Amino acid sequence: GGHAKSCIDIIELSKKFEVFGLIENTSSIKKILGYKILGKDEDLSKFLNEVTNAHIAIGSLKSISLRNLLFQRVREIGFNTPVIFSKNSYVSKYSSVESGSIVMHDVFINANSKIGVNSIINSKVLIEHDVSIGNNCHICPGVIINGGVEIGNNVFIGSGAIVFPGIKITSNTIIPAGITIKSNV
Repeated sequence: GGHAKSCIDIIELSKKFEVFGLIENTSSIKKILGYKILGKDEDLSKFLNEVTNAHIAIGSLKSISLRNLLFQRVREIGFNTPVIFSKNSYVSKYSSVESGSIVMHDVFINANSKIGVNSIINSKVLIEHDVSIGNNCHICPGVIINGGVEIGNNVFIGSGAIVFPGIKITSNTIIPAGITIKSNV
C-alpha cells in the first residue's frame, strides 16, 4: 500500500539497503514501484538464504497489532530488522531508535529521546528532548511531541496532533488527528 511506497523511497535514497522484493497477502498486484511481489506471509522463510534483513512496510491505520504480529514473525524466522533512517531526517547522537523502526522524511528527534522497536516516525514529526516512545507505535505526519513526554506501547497518534510537555500516554491508546493533548491520556 501507500506506506510501502514511502518505505521504498526512503530505502532507495539511503543507499544503505537494497529492496529485494515485497510480500503482499491481500491483492493481485504484481509490482509496487517496480519491485516484484514475491509471495505471501507464509513464503517468508523461503528467502532467508538470499536476504538477511526485513522491514514491515505496512502502516497501522486499521490495526497496530498486525504490524506487531508480522514483526514478531520475521524475527522468529531469523531476519534482522534494522532501523531505516531517511537521509532527510535528524536524530540526535544522544537519542536512540530501536530495531525495525523507520524514521521518515523531515523528522527531527532531539537529545535524550528513545524510540522503541517496530515504530513508525512519519514525515515532518518533531520529537523534542527527553521523550520516550514505546514499541509498535505509529506517530503520523506532522505530529509535535514536546519535551519529557512518555508514550507507551501500541500507540497511534494521528496527523497534526500536538502533545504538551511532560504528558504520559498509556499503552494501546489511539489519539485522533489534529487534536492537542494537554493532560495525561
